[in-house]
Amino acid sequence: MRKALLAIYRKLFRHFGPRHWWPGEGAFEVMVGAILTQNTAWPNVEKAINNLKKEKALSPKKLETIKLKKLRRLIKPSGYYNEKAKKLKNLTAFLRRSCGFEIKKLKRKKLKELRRSLLGVNGIGPETADSILLYALEKPVFVVDAYTRRIFSRLGLIGENAGYAEIQSFFTDNLPKKTKLFNEYHALIVELGKTYCRKGRAICGKCPLKLGKKRGNMV
Repeated sequence: MRKALLAIYRKLFRHFGPRHWWPGEGAFEVMVGAILTQNTAWPNVEKAINNLKKEKALSPKKLETIKLKKLRRLIKPSGYYNEKAKKLKNLTAFLRRSCGFEIKKLKRKKLKELRRSLLGVNGIGPETADSILLYALEKPVFVVDAYTRRIFSRLGLIGENAGYAEIQSFFTDNLPKKTKLFNEYHALIVELGKTYCRKGRAICGKCPLKLGKKRGNMV
């Protein structure tokens, strides 16, 4: 399975090239983006982040003190802005408690401890926590999203109803635990899901991971 997963990675990398993901200027912006991207497309997140930048509010201290009503207005393009404004406030409260807003201190903490703490923040689930860990804090965590589940269940490598932890273990148990690899692999999966392996009308004929007649056999 290790060889198969690495073969998939190499095919995707040859086809798409490096993704330079996650887009964001600094760790905190990545954290904010991980929350804002919940249930919305990335262009909407970019609009919200640009609004925060224009107001010079894209820092932990600024977001902590900004009025909730104003924060809702600034992040409105990302959708679900009432809930997301509260989640961002919860994030800044966590950063104050855990590291005094010094994110470098978080990076020095152990992965298991960090993940447990993030999952304890109201509004941060496994996918958001792992995105923060991987992309903002540079920890070797494999992020699982809808694209991952769709692509690898269609390939016959995981069950259609597999849970988050099961899918994550499938990758972490069969790949070298390297932050750079997990980062690039997840970004390539997202690109494949958006470009070819779509939820509705998949473009299988042009997919870089072409299937043979037998489901699950890559050629």
